Amino acid sequence: TKNQMLVQMSLLIALSYLGSLIKIQESIALDALPAYYGALMLGPLPGAVIGILGHFLTALTSGFPMTLPLHLFIACSMGVTVGLFGYLAKNASQILAIIAGVALNGPVSTLGAAYISSLMGLGFSGKIMFYALVVPLTLTSAVNVFGGLLLYRTVARYRGQEKIHEVS
Repeated sequence: TKNQMLVQMSLLIALSYLGSLIKIQESIALDALPAYYGALMLGPLPGAVIGILGHFLTALTSGFPMTLPLHLFIACSMGVTVGLFGYLAKNASQILAIIAGVALNGPVSTLGAAYISSLMGLGFSGKIMFYALVVPLTLTSAVNVFGGLLLYRTVARYRGQEKIHEVS
C-alpha cells in the first residue's frame, strides 16, 4: 500500500542520514547505500527520491562545501543514477545496473560537477576538482552500490524472494 511505501521510504531516508554521517571525504559518504537498496526493493522512483534526499543530507551535514546550487545538481544526478540502477536491475541485468551505478555516480557525475563548478567560477573546480574527487567518489560509489545489492539479496534470500521489487 501507499502507507507501507512511505514508511519504508522514510526508514531508508533515515538510514541515508546515518550513512551521511559516515564521511569518506568532505561530502562523499555512505548515504546512497539505502537508496540503491530502495531502488531494488521499492522501485526506481522511490530509490531516486531516497538518493536525492540522502545526498542533500550529506551536503547539509558537511555545510554545503561546494555551494547549495552545485549540491542540488549532484543530488539530482544521484536521483537519476539510482533510478536508472533500479530500472536496469529489474529490466536488464544486475551486472549492467552495477556498472551504470558506479560509472554514473563516480566519473560521470564528477565530470559534470567539475564542469558546472567551473561555470560557477568556484575555486575548487575543473580538472583539479575532477582529479581530486574521481577516485574516492568512484570507490565510495562502488561500496554504496554493492552494499545496497548485498543487503537486498540478503533480505530477499531471508524472505524466500529473489525477484527485484518483490521484497515488501
